[in-house]
Amino acid sequence: MTRTWDVATSGLPAPLAVVDLDAFEANADDLVRRAGGVPIRVATKSVRCRSLLTRVLGRPGFAGVMAYSVREACWLVGSGVDDVFVAYPSVDVPALAELGQDPWAARQVTLTIDSLEHVELLASLERPHGLRVAVDVDASLRLGRVHIGVRRSPVRTPAEATAVVQAALAAGLDVVGLMFYDAQIAGLPDTSPAVRMVKRRSAASLLERRTAVVGAVRELTDLRFVNGGGTGSVHLTALDPVVTEVAAGSGLYGPTLFDGYDDFSPRPAAAFALAVTRRPGPGFATVSGGGYIASGPPGWNRLPSVFGRRDLSLVRREGAGEVQTPLRGSGAGDLRVGDRVWFRHAKAGELCERFDALHLVRGEELVETVPTYRGEGRNFG
Repeated sequence: MTRTWDVATSGLPAPLAVVDLDAFEANADDLVRRAGGVPIRVATKSVRCRSLLTRVLGRPGFAGVMAYSVREACWLVGSGVDDVFVAYPSVDVPALAELGQDPWAARQVTLTIDSLEHVELLASLERPHGLRVAVDVDASLRLGRVHIGVRRSPVRTPAEATAVVQAALAAGLDVVGLMFYDAQIAGLPDTSPAVRMVKRRSAASLLERRTAVVGAVRELTDLRFVNGGGTGSVHLTALDPVVTEVAAGSGLYGPTLFDGYDDFSPRPAAAFALAVTRRPGPGFATVSGGGYIASGPPGWNRLPSVFGRRDLSLVRREGAGEVQTPLRGSGAGDLRVGDRVWFRHAKAGELCERFDALHLVRGEELVETVPTYRGEGRNFG
């Protein structure tokens, strides 16, 4: 695979990033298959490239996007993207006020709330009436006093959800959706029997609780969507009859954090190449850049990984560096200054924060070079 990328991008200077369209499309098809007919909302933070968002939204099975910033949502709507769900609460008052004063954008964007504080903030805007909102409901697993999952929403029970919904309706907000993100299922590779047990327990518990929350909220308002899951749990979440859509994005690029799942194996679609700049000694070669560390709990699984060469690895004492990354292994002796080494990022869209452009390749052909969010001068935090 890396050989064809070398051919397709020959003449381009490293560092550079590619997206293999054959792999990208195969991953899109696999997500649709796993969703079993339930529409997939594309997580923009995992793509961060408008051209690729347009490509995937044009495919059957995908509908709408899940954004991570109100300013991003307004930008996407202004460029023709419909049905944008900002899946994280925002306190960017100027951006929220701008959205409230644009009737067209307000009809296309749904904001996230999970507390009375969020309701009060939106109600304080000059024109809050008509703003669409969805309530984020905690989807973590509780085993006694043990919390397994991420710390997101304080809303967990039907009573807590209906309290927020009633306050939102009273404030003139249009409550149109619910969200349940099961990070302890979607974001954990199947690395041990204990992890698999947690996933099974969590899926069973969430199935029951989600049904109860959705039923209670539907008595108060006409929900347009109930969103759930992520790339790692699409196949499970889509089985719940109360779920109307699933979310996914990382599975399109297939980063290394998705290499260890039992139920699916995305193809590596996104990668980056770095150039060898020095040879510090026998068995070592150093490439420029490379310190593209993924967010999340610190550890070696958050570092980029050499791709396509088992004879090279990161140096344990140095890892991936800000301006250079040393590599070691039997393959280092074959590398010369100016040669390329390919890497995969641990996560998906975060790679785009390091590159202005993605080179779209198919086989040995360079199909197109498209800008990332960064390349369009957009940084949404």
